[in-house]
Amino acid sequence: MKTYMIVWFNSDASKPTEVTERLLSMGFRPVGGHYDYVYEWQDNAPLGEVIKIGDTVQNTLKGMGVTFRLETTGLDDL
Repeated sequence: MKTYMIVWFNSDASKPTEVTERLLSMGFRPVGGHYDYVYEWQDNAPLGEVIKIGDTVQNTLKGMGVTFRLETTGLDDL
């Protein structure tokens, strides 16, 4: 199971390196391609845990002036 993230910056946002440092501390890693970051779950997590990671990302990036989008693949519980 993987959660992918796209981050949009504006000219008043924090630096991409600062955003990346915060996301790395959460377990995300940068990737190339259609997404900017990925979080790889250890096991299949319940939907509630997947939703909670969105809350954690929001709290982690709060005040940094960025917008993000999450997409999780491999959810079997839906």
